[in-house]
Amino acid sequence: MKILKILSFPALLLAIISCSPVKVVVDVNKNTDFSNYQTYSFLGWQNNSDEILAENEKKVMRDAFTREFERRGLQRVNNGGDMQISLYIVTSVETAVSGYNDYVGGGMGGYGAYNSYGTGWGYGYSGNTFKTQGKLVGTFIMTVYDGKSKDQIWQAVTTSTVVENPEKRDKTIPRKIAELMKRFPVQPK
Repeated sequence: MKILKILSFPALLLAIISCSPVKVVVDVNKNTDFSNYQTYSFLGWQNNSDEILAENEKKVMRDAFTREFERRGLQRVNNGGDMQISLYIVTSVETAVSGYNDYVGGGMGGYGAYNSYGTGWGYGYSGNTFKTQGKLVGTFIMTVYDGKSKDQIWQAVTTSTVVENPEKRDKTIPRKIAELMKRFPVQPK
């Protein structure tokens, strides 16, 4: 039994560490042969959604995408790429609720099981504490179109909590983009 406890702690720790805080949902056109694409270009931000980003955040995102596409053997061109990419970002505040119950029970001396006197239900009191907290959540949508037909060939929607500290965001943005690009049909070479 003791060995089970020793083995279960590292497994639990590994499970917690490996959980990604980024949720990614993908839609892919199954009839698309992605090996035919050699270049890509950005169409820009839809609905001026980039206005919520600072200039350095836009640069960090652009550089992260450039690295990810280059790792896949795709070359960026200013316009008219084989693939054309549209970006959209939106933020919202979600409310998180946490609670705590500080039940203190008597346990000794009430009526127990089978109506006999002894340990059982007893008497006590309970206090509930609830805390609500808002967190900023970002949703990022990347849509990839065929450059000739203009048909959508791939789309990814990723959602995660926005890191409040700007210096930390410069590190988390590339990791989140890499997580999104793991689902792209062309894998790194």
